Amino acid sequence: MGLIKDIYSVSFYEKFSQAVAEVHPSFNKQKFIEAIYEDDFAQKEWKERMKHTTVVLHQFMPQNFPEAVFVIDKIIENLKKNKFTEGNLAFIFFADYIEMYGLDDFKTSAKAFVSITQFISCEFAVRPFILKYKEQMIDEMVKWSLHENHHVRRLASEGSRPRLPWAMAIPFLKKDPSSILPILENLKNDPSEYVRRSVANNLNDIAKDNPQIVLEIASRWKGHTKETDAIIKHGSRTLLKQGHPEILSHYGLESTNIELSNFEIKTPTVKIGDYLQFHFQLNNKNEEPKTVRLEYAVHYKKAKGHLAKKVFKISEKIYQPNQLTKIERNQSFKLITTRVFHTGNHQLSIIINGTESEVLEFELID
Repeated sequence: MGLIKDIYSVSFYEKFSQAVAEVHPSFNKQKFIEAIYEDDFAQKEWKERMKHTTVVLHQFMPQNFPEAVFVIDKIIENLKKNKFTEGNLAFIFFADYIEMYGLDDFKTSAKAFVSITQFISCEFAVRPFILKYKEQMIDEMVKWSLHENHHVRRLASEGSRPRLPWAMAIPFLKKDPSSILPILENLKNDPSEYVRRSVANNLNDIAKDNPQIVLEIASRWKGHTKETDAIIKHGSRTLLKQGHPEILSHYGLESTNIELSNFEIKTPTVKIGDYLQFHFQLNNKNEEPKTVRLEYAVHYKKAKGHLAKKVFKISEKIYQPNQLTKIERNQSFKLITTRVFHTGNHQLSIIINGTESEVLEFELID
């Protein structure tokens, strides 16, 4: 598998520039490609190449923004007609174009988002518009949540997330998300799972700053449909990992008479690159079946010496009365780009329906 930045290849720009030239007669293919490959293109990473493509394209487009948007719509129509990788990540520069050059033209940009997002998602590009126009933009997104196209409906929920990963946060929505709740209400029974999952992700964002709002929604939506129940469950995942009492009660997850025994770390010393191995037994000592959400927490040692807990789910299922179950798990300490490991004492615990067990220690070494 090649590097993501290599989606911007000579072949890509050749095909793309041909598609542009077919609908924009003044477009100079050769000069466009020469401008793309000027200077240090080979050293640019994916996002830099995407931004660079936006800037270069702008040099060859009408300088009047509404006229440029009109041309972009024509380009996209041509790309679709020629079946040139609809939805390909490479084309995210169309959304970036609106973000970079349309921020002062709300009306044109809002219409552009509706058309472009049906080809390539605009969830990142709408964020500066929410920050600048606030309620005006949110009102527009409420309308999008009723759109016939599922990509547009998803843009309403995904673009309005208070904490969209890899994107700028929206501070006023983190503080008070009430203005985006109508979007989620409109989409809670959406026929597209793609859209419903976005609703759940939005709820999960809200839960990190306003858990009570999500708990109220969970109570109100409970049992409405199996789809809304699934949205609530996925949207409550952070609260469940935190062992929030109200969400545990919502799902009937009680730890009373669920017995943990023989909890043991089989590898008390772990080398970076190897696995932590542990096992334990679980017994439902209640007289009736119980749903058990089973997790474990690794308390990682950080650079400054303190411990930071990360929770991993094992399972959530029904245990019959006096059902004794042995569970074994391996936790990887292989080097990955998203986590830095620090040698020294770490901790491990088992979490049963939000209740954390005794903590065992293990040592991580080079």
